[in-house]
Parts: sequence; structure tokens; C-alpha cells
Amino acid sequence: MQKRKTGLQAALLSTVFLGLAPVFGKQAINLNITPLAVVGLRTFLATILLLAIMVIFRRKYLYIYPAGLLGCGIAGLLNGVGSIFYYAALGRVTASVGQLLFSLYPLIVAIVLILDSQPPSRFTIARIFLATVAVILLTYTSTGSIDIIGVAQMLLASVLYALHIPINQKVLYDIPAPTVTLYTLLAMSLVVFPAYLIFDRTLPGPGLWWPVIALTLVTFLSRLFLFLGVKHLGGMQTSLLGLLELLVAIGLSIVWLKESLTPIQWVGAGILFASIFLVYFDKFKENQKNIGRGSWLSWLTPPGIPNDLTFRQPQPESKNR
Repeated sequence: MQKRKTGLQAALLSTVFLGLAPVFGKQAINLNITPLAVVGLRTFLATILLLAIMVIFRRKYLYIYPAGLLGCGIAGLLNGVGSIFYYAALGRVTASVGQLLFSLYPLIVAIVLILDSQPPSRFTIARIFLATVAVILLTYTSTGSIDIIGVAQMLLASVLYALHIPINQKVLYDIPAPTVTLYTLLAMSLVVFPAYLIFDRTLPGPGLWWPVIALTLVTFLSRLFLFLGVKHLGGMQTSLLGLLELLVAIGLSIVWLKESLTPIQWVGAGILFASIFLVYFDKFKENQKNIGRGSWLSWLTPPGIPNDLTFRQPQPESKNR
């Protein structure tokens, strides 16, 4: 129960910070900062911040075994490419519409987990159905014309984001969340920052850095809590709770960016709230111990690795020796 509570709290905090991302990202783009500069700078700065904190205060979290490092690398590669498409899409669509499309990622996670021998329960499937209905209502009644290229970019970002969650879930069985966060962010930086240096290299003007700095903090905190939630709650449940970020993003888009929703869209938001609330009654496995050997991600959890390896503290030598 304690792990469940920790997972729920972490997933909800991650949701709040993830909901802030499209708002700060859109604000930066509205200030004429290029999408590639936004994603490149925020990812690089978030990685440097986390690395500095861990080197100074938590060096034990720097350890990771090779298969785990490879898993984080693959997840970071997928998430990094997805981030480029995400912020490119924000340059073409509104923050609210973009987040509506991006919120389809739990459906992709469910499909991936089914392929990985982790079929969701019937209750979870019912919640996925409710979430799908909500997203359809919200998207169908969006006002204004929709940029097809922007929609395609955001859907691709959603797919890539969904794919990285089960991979990190596998790695999180043996490795603590801060370690997974660091190496996943590092892999993301190795994708997006070189792309920024090669194709852009523009910098925000004087007084325009604040949305990038805010986005850096949001990225740092959201990824940390996301992986903590995945570790204790599982990828599927964390993804469904993550739909709350849609409502956070829409609410702030209305207040801050002066975007709007129709009455039918609010009905969809209510259905989405219901789907999120039902997580408290859903049953799920707390970890990956029961996943079969036929899992296509089983190579990320090599046998014989002690569960508490990263947390072991060096013992002082006896004075009698």
C-alpha cells in the first residue's frame, strides 16, 4: 500500500508539471524562440541540473548496469525525437489542441504492454475506453482550423513518448528513479542538443529566457516524478493518471494563453476526470516480477542482479583488523 501511495503521489505531481510544459513551450514560441531552440536548451539545461545535483549530493545513484544503460539510451532516443516533433507541433497548433492529441499516448502504452505480456485488466480497458471518448469529444469540438502537419507531428510525438514508458518501466525494476531519469535525460540531450546546434543555434533575446528556464525546471521535475510513479505504480496506471496533465494544460491555456473550450469539450473533460478518478479502484501489479520470460523487453532485466544494489552503502572497516 505504501508503494501504491508513493506511486500515486509521484504520478500526480508528474502530471502537474507535464501539464505546464505545453504552456511554457507555447509561451516561448510566441516570444519568437524557435521550437528547436526550446527543446534543445530545456533538455540540455535539465540534464546539467540533474547531473550536478547527483554528483554533489547523491553519487551512489550514478551507478547503472550496462543493460539498464542501454534501456535508458533507447528510451531517451525515442523521447528525444518525440520531443522535437512535440515542440515543432506546438509551433503550428494551440497548446490545448496539441495536448489533446498528445494525450492519446496511454492507448499506445496499453498496446505495447499487451505485446510485452502485460495485458491490462478489464477495468483498465474500461477506463481506456472512457478516456478515448473524452479525447474524441475534446478534439472533435475544437474551434478553428487544424494544421494537418502539426497534428501529424503531435501524434508521432505521442507514439514515441508512449514507447519509452514500458522500456523505462523494465529498467526501473532494478534501478532507482533518479538514476533512470538522469540517463534517460542524458540520452535525450544527445539527440536534441546536437540537432539544435546543427540546424538552429539561435538563442533567446534579453529578457526572453524565463519560459525556457521555467520549462527546464518543469522537465527536470516531471521526468523525476514520472519515473518514480512508473516504478511503484506501473506504466499503464501512470499513463492513465497522466491524462490529468491534459486538464492542467487546458486550464492554464485558457487563463494564460487566452484559449477557450466549448461546452461539449467540458463534457469530455468531465469524462476524463472520471477515468482518472477510477484509478483508485483499479487493480494492478506493483512491479515486473511476474512478467513472463517471453516478454520482448526481458533482456533489459538481466537475472542475478540484487534489487538493492544501487542503494547499498559502503560499510566502514573494523578497527580491530
